[in-house]
Amino acid sequence: PPFPLLLPLSPSPHHLISESQKQQLESASYSSRYALGLFYEAGTEIDVPWAARYISSNPCIRFVSIDNKKRSIESSEVGPSVVIHTSVPFGIKHLEGSSEEVQELILKQLETILPNLPKPVHIKCQKWRYSQVTQAVPSCPGQMTLHLNPLLICGGDGFTHSNFDGCTASALSILEVLKNHL
Repeated sequence: PPFPLLLPLSPSPHHLISESQKQQLESASYSSRYALGLFYEAGTEIDVPWAARYISSNPCIRFVSIDNKKRSIESSEVGPSVVIHTSVPFGIKHLEGSSEEVQELILKQLETILPNLPKPVHIKCQKWRYSQVTQAVPSCPGQMTLHLNPLLICGGDGFTHSNFDGCTASALSILEVLKNHL
């Protein structure tokens, strides 16, 4: 999980996180954004020639994917879904806004990008407070061993960088700690 979710462990009676570890974790920073999921009835056609698109020209929407196309899943029983990620500036600006208000803003912008999109049967608006790491934890290449007995290791892209390679590098770093501990 993102480090801000781990920090409440620090005042525990077992002191799982030392003060210096807490300070290191607090130095990491994250971007924020919203994700919007649009869900459709089986048989609905989402008529676009692409499965996913990065959008740089919209102040609100940064990424749109037609999830069933992106995953190459065609089904007559399950309807398609569309996933929209907002830009970081939009996410930060509206981070404390109500989901209903933010959802309406995103849908209005989506209409300018995909004006012929069918009406969904369900919409899910998700606030993503800790989206991507913008500054990783310093001096911890891939992981931080919080406690030795019991062994407690913290890892993830927050110790490297936000992408699949960063997550893989962290996992390999954690594996080395585990091997050395056993």
